[in-house]
Amino acid sequence: FALPFVGLFWRAPWSRAWEILRSTDLVEPLRLSLVTSLAATSIAAVLGIPLAWVLARHGFPGRSLIRALCTLSMVLPPVVGGVALFFALGRRGIVGQWLDRWWGITFPFTTNAVIIAQAFVAMPFLVITVEAAFRQLDHRYEDAARTLGAGNWYAFRRVTLPTIRPA
Repeated sequence: FALPFVGLFWRAPWSRAWEILRSTDLVEPLRLSLVTSLAATSIAAVLGIPLAWVLARHGFPGRSLIRALCTLSMVLPPVVGGVALFFALGRRGIVGQWLDRWWGITFPFTTNAVIIAQAFVAMPFLVITVEAAFRQLDHRYEDAARTLGAGNWYAFRRVTLPTIRPA
């Protein structure tokens, strides 16, 4: 696991490190990586936390199927995941053709495509982790907040989310 990093540090041009770090050839890709990863994390959190809550708290027909679909991108090879995203959101994809035709929105080879792909890969890890945290949470804290007059949203926002934050 560590061997690639050892090789990277071994072959790095340390005498020119500061010059390389300040060059625009490096700054722009780092900025793009930071922007896309923060956007993908936000999307995964906005969609994944409610999904994890539903999967942890409610039993309904098809729950295991939804959980399986959520974790599918974890086990797909990256190329298959990319092809699946392309078939869904490409210019001739299931959804992409309509986005292109109706609103002129295209995803392939754009920054938004990178964000979607990153969220596609990251979301299952978030959902599994947060779902486990919701399952382990002692419901008595939320019940106590509700008996003191807190509504469901207030109890979720001020009691549940801070309690599972470490997850």
